Amino acid sequence: MSSRRDVLHEVMLETGTTQSDLARLSGVRQSSISQFLSGKANMSDEQLSRLLACMGFCLEVVRRPVAPELTRSEARSWRLHRQLSTHLTQASLQLWLPRIERNLARLRGGVSGQPHLRNLDRWESLIERSDVPCLHRVLTGLDRESIEMREVSPMGGLLAQDERADVLRAAS
Repeated sequence: MSSRRDVLHEVMLETGTTQSDLARLSGVRQSSISQFLSGKANMSDEQLSRLLACMGFCLEVVRRPVAPELTRSEARSWRLHRQLSTHLTQASLQLWLPRIERNLARLRGGVSGQPHLRNLDRWESLIERSDVPCLHRVLTGLDRESIEMREVSPMGGLLAQDERADVLRAAS
């Protein structure tokens, strides 16, 4: 899928429209168009659609599910954390807190490097705030940030052994 700026650039080339032309047609400042094209400013689908319309084009946004490319380890971790997410509530988080805090302390003593330490800080912050919705997003997310946070997850030992075994068996 092309980025918004790639789409804008492609249509400008195809129609021979300069930034100045587009600014006059759309009423959007040329400096803003330049920033969109250089990636210095983000533009929404709505803004892109408006700019494309000035050049006689419409924007079509295609949404479709895509299976992510995960390593075996990332996929297993995601499945285990997703299962844990089915049990996560404010009440369960309070019950899990002693183990999570022990896990955080153990992880802090055993990991090094800024990404891992930063991710431990994020876990700690979410847990201190009892931010259950954000914890669900990290437990189930497939974005790179969630995947990296799960690499230093303090949620180990919270699933029952048989449940953990079932999840790992299904992942094989």
